[in-house]
Formats: sequence, C-alpha cells, structure tokens
Amino acid sequence: MNSKSVAQTGLGLADYLARAEAVILPSRLSATAPPTSVDGKPLRVGVDLGTAYLVLVVLDEDGLPLAGEWQYAEVVRDGLVVDFIGAADRLREMKARLERRIGRELTHAASGYPPGVPPAEVRATAHVVEAAGLECSGLVDEPSAANNVLQVRDGAIVDVGGGTTGVAVLQGGRVVHTADEATGGTHFSLVIAGSLNTSFEEAEQLKLRPGEQTRLYPLIRPVMEKVATIASRHICGWQVPEITLVGGSSAFQGMAEVVAEVTGVPARVPSNPLFVTPLGIAMHDPPRN
Repeated sequence: MNSKSVAQTGLGLADYLARAEAVILPSRLSATAPPTSVDGKPLRVGVDLGTAYLVLVVLDEDGLPLAGEWQYAEVVRDGLVVDFIGAADRLREMKARLERRIGRELTHAASGYPPGVPPAEVRATAHVVEAAGLECSGLVDEPSAANNVLQVRDGAIVDVGGGTTGVAVLQGGRVVHTADEATGGTHFSLVIAGSLNTSFEEAEQLKLRPGEQTRLYPLIRPVMEKVATIASRHICGWQVPEITLVGGSSAFQGMAEVVAEVTGVPARVPSNPLFVTPLGIAMHDPPRN
C-alpha cells in the first residue's frame, strides 16, 4: 500500500488499531466468533511467525482489518523456524477457522522476517506459509512492515518481539538502517520465572496482567534497559527525533519511559502494539480475490 494506507480506511491510527483488536481477539477467545462478510472483494492477508505468537490477519483492499487470529506458539526462535511442521499445522488450522468465519477460502498471504535473518531462513518462512495452503505473495522485513501502519517519516521504530529487538531508522519515510539483536519478551518471562521461582508459562501469564506489572517492573527493568541499549546503539549517528515502540512486549508498563531515559530520545507506544507488524505484513500482500 502507499503512504495513505491507514488514511484510506477512514480511521486514525488509534481507531485503526482498536478495530484490529476487535476483529482479531474474538477468534482467540471464542470458538463462535461472529462471521465477517467480505462480499467477494479483494483481500490482503498477512502471516506473522513470531517467537511467542503466531498471527494471521485479513484486511480488505484498502487495509481495513476484517478478521484475524493469534495464538501462543513456540515454533520460531530469534527469527529462525525451529518447528516447521508445528508452524505449518498451526497456521493451517488458523486458516481453516478464519475461512469458516469469513465464508471464503484464503489463497495467498505475505509474511515477514526480522532484519539480519539469513536468506535460507527467510525462505523457510515462505515455505511454512505455502505448507499451510497459502501462496506466499511476498516477504517484508518486520520494521518496514510496521511502518506500513505507522507511517513514520523521520525517526526510529523499535520492534520488541518475543526473542529479539528489531530497530529501523527512517528518513523521509524510507528505511535507511535496520538491525536485530537477541532480547525480547521471552527474556522478560525468564527473569520473572527465575525471580519468583515459578514456571515459564505462569510468568508469561503474569506479565500480561496489568495489575501485576507494577510488582514485576523492578524485576524486568534491567531487561528493558538492555532493549533500550540495543536501540541506542543502532540509532547512534542518525538524526532520530522520536522512537516508536511496537511488539507485544513494548506494552509493558514503563517501557517507553525506560527507552527514553536510556536513549535520550522521546519514545511512544501506540495502542495495541502487538498487532502493528502483522497488519503491516498484510498490507504488503497485493489485494486479490
């Protein structure tokens, strides 16, 4: 899509992301999510194979979110597919559920990858999409995908994923530098589990509860500082007036403040940051029936 992608939907960014949340989360929470009519129009489809979550999202030709699904999945680690069969099986099941929901077959999708992933692993991502019964229409690096939604002209996008932190510096709306380093939400959970002597699974649930985040903040602040240090290193030497944080882990209480403190650059987190990159990946998919 062009630079007017979100504007074409008639929604501002906050309303656009709220719409995405409304059509993606119900299919995770209920097996009987309400059907969405697509009226035979061209669709854009995106697949985000993350370290912690697998996301499948469907947009109309103008980029309006129509339907989607996300689920916890340990099939990718630091951008590398470590469970090909599991990834393909889960994605195929998600595809089938969404097809029932919208009343038509999904035939194509774009996907994304963290910056710096070896070409062979990028191809593996495409192979997962195809093994699930979708033609892979294209692949896009995750920071560029995020900017399909955010439309940052000058600044940096920091994508705090499950296993890695991706950084993209933009000038004039163009990505001029990208990098990706280990450290993300999984590391938050590992620190919580070790500090509280609980399971990793319980730590994952604890960190998602807003009421627990004040208690957990002192434990994971050092990990936040590591994320901020990664961002600081990669924006050094570039004119960056603002940092925009995306990815599910960026929603943790205090994340923007820590990044701003360490980098010395104002930082913000849009609403529902988990869905920014998957939506941008779907925007990379040319609309087709």
